[in-house]
Amino acid sequence: MNKKNIYEDLTMLGSETAQPNSPEQAKLEKVPNPQSGTQFNVRFVAPEFTSLCPMTGQPDFAHLVIDYVPKDWLVESKSLKLFLTSFRNHGAFHEDCTVSVGKKIVETLDPFWLRIGGYWYPRGGIPIDVFYQTSLPPQDVWIPDQGVSPYRGRG
Repeated sequence: MNKKNIYEDLTMLGSETAQPNSPEQAKLEKVPNPQSGTQFNVRFVAPEFTSLCPMTGQPDFAHLVIDYVPKDWLVESKSLKLFLTSFRNHGAFHEDCTVSVGKKIVETLDPFWLRIGGYWYPRGGIPIDVFYQTSLPPQDVWIPDQGVSPYRGRG
């Protein structure tokens, strides 16, 4: 497969790109999966995810772990980074942020399977962990544990 054809529609990679002001303005880009006949797991880890509490405007922090088994498309990582950082000025509860990230990736890629773990740092002394997945994981794909311990002063 000609690499130029795979990447010719990307608009962010290799150029200066403005930070989107909100998740609604952010665009996730995808590229054809050159290994589309093979099932494999892709993992992204975002240990510095931030959003705002919708009630107080105070910052909230999370460690996100995203696993997906692609079909025909892969997410372009710079666009994913910009999408995730677009939550910095977005007010939403932990549950909404975590599930919204997962659903946006599913909407963009239509993968075989996706799961996201949102491991939120304490607010008011209570950590909140949020988990979303689209279905049971494929049986013949190695999908390791997300490796984030229950809260004991994460870091």
